[in-house]
Amino acid sequence: MSDSLSGGGHTVGFIGLGLMGRPMAMNLHAAGAEVVIHNRSRAVVDALAAEGLAPAHSPREVAERASVVIVMAPDTPAVERIVGAGDGIANGIAAGGLVIDMGTTAVEATRALAETIEDRGAHYVDAPVSGGEIGAKAGTLTIMAGGSEAAVARAMPYFRVMGASTTHVGEVGAGQIAKAANQVIVGLTIGAVAEALALAKRAGADPAKVREALGGGFAASRILEVHGQRMIDGAFTPGGKATTQRKDLQQALDLAASIGLELPATALTRDLYDRLIAAGGGDLDHSGLYTVIDA
Repeated sequence: MSDSLSGGGHTVGFIGLGLMGRPMAMNLHAAGAEVVIHNRSRAVVDALAAEGLAPAHSPREVAERASVVIVMAPDTPAVERIVGAGDGIANGIAAGGLVIDMGTTAVEATRALAETIEDRGAHYVDAPVSGGEIGAKAGTLTIMAGGSEAAVARAMPYFRVMGASTTHVGEVGAGQIAKAANQVIVGLTIGAVAEALALAKRAGADPAKVREALGGGFAASRILEVHGQRMIDGAFTPGGKATTQRKDLQQALDLAASIGLELPATALTRDLYDRLIAAGGGDLDHSGLYTVIDA
C-alpha cells in the first residue's frame, strides 16, 4: 500500500469480498477512505462492518452512497448481475460516477456493461489484477486498466492504494485483454513448473534443490518461486482457486476463437484443470495442478 486517501473526502463502494476483495477493501479503509461494502454472503459484510466499513444491502445502494464503485466478482455472470440487474449499480449510479471492474470478465461483456453505465452518464474502467491473495493483502497488485484517460486518472488514487503498478493499456476492454494474456502465461507456467518438479522427483532428485538451481537461470519466475514452493510443500490452500484459473483460461480461449486464433497449449492446460476439478480439487490453489501431474 503506497498512498493515502485520508483528508480527501473519499467515499468508495466495494462489492465482492472474497479472497481478493476483502483485503483490497480493507486496504482502502486503512488508507483513510470511507468504504461502503456489499457481498452476497452477509457474514463477511458483518465482519468488516465491525472493523469500521459501512454495510449496504444491494449494489444499487452502494452506488447511491458512493460515486466510485469497485467490483471484485468471481466471474462474468456475477459482474453482469451486480452492474445491470434491477438492484444493480446501473440503477443507483449518478451522472459523473465511476464504476471499476477489477475482476476477470469477458471482453465483450465488459464493453456491453460499459455502455450500460455510460448511458447513465457515468464512466467505466476495467482494471483486472495480477498478484493473487498475497498481492491483495500487501497492496502490491499489478493492475491492467482499460478506459478513457480521464476515467483511469480518476481511479488512480485507489489503484495506488491497492497496487504497486498500474498500466493504462487502452480503451474499455483492453485491461481484460491484458488479463487474458496474463492468465495464459500463468496457467501454462504453472503446468510447466508442475511437470518439471514432478520429473525431478520421479527421476530421483530433490525437487527443492532443483527449484533452487532453476531459480538462478532462465527458468526463474515468480511462479517457480511461489507456486513451486507450494508444490514441494504440498500446501494448496488457495490464494487463487483452480476453478478460477480454469474459468480464466476458457475466457482466453473464447476470446481467441472470436478473432480466429488457435491457442493449443492453453486448451491443453484448460483440460488439465478439468481433470483436477473432476478429481475434487477445484477449491485448491491453482498450483494444485501439480497433483494431476504427480498422481
